Amino acid sequence: MDHLSGLPFGSLVDQIGAPTPAPGGGSTSACACALGAALLEMSAAIEGRGEGERMRLLREHALELAERELDSYAPVLAARRLPADDPERATRIDEALSDASAAPLAIAEAASEVAELGAGIAAGSGRAVRGDALAGVLLAEAAAAAAAALVEINLAGREAEELTRAREAASRAAAARSTALRPAG
Repeated sequence: MDHLSGLPFGSLVDQIGAPTPAPGGGSTSACACALGAALLEMSAAIEGRGEGERMRLLREHALELAERELDSYAPVLAARRLPADDPERATRIDEALSDASAAPLAIAEAASEVAELGAGIAAGSGRAVRGDALAGVLLAEAAAAAAAALVEINLAGREAEELTRAREAASRAAAARSTALRPAG
């Protein structure tokens, strides 16, 4: 598979829609985060705000996470293909699910930062840019919620620090969305 960031948009969407395990929810969440960051980068630049550079870095980081996420679930699938009576099967599945949670957690945390910074950009934007800034915040919030849900699914039934961090990232992003949607002025 080509690098996701180098694909034409239509090809990326086709690959997401293909009946294959990847790219899936994690990579797609990272792409949504990157799109939100790009809109906020543009909004900040038009408004002459300083957050544009941080948005550029977050956009690039989200694209790196999309690539990293592509292969993160393969070990889970391999562990699940082990014979049911294999004494290591449960441990291998458990370890693979823990490892597979790292990229979605990073995506949720990056998306949360995009949404939080974006709420400030949206609040300080003029009418001509506010809609773009709001769209960026909404995309980032959706990315955080989706990525956090993947962590929840992967770590179901456990009490892990990663679950707490994912939930907090989604909560911060949702609060940022609420802040951003308040009427301007």
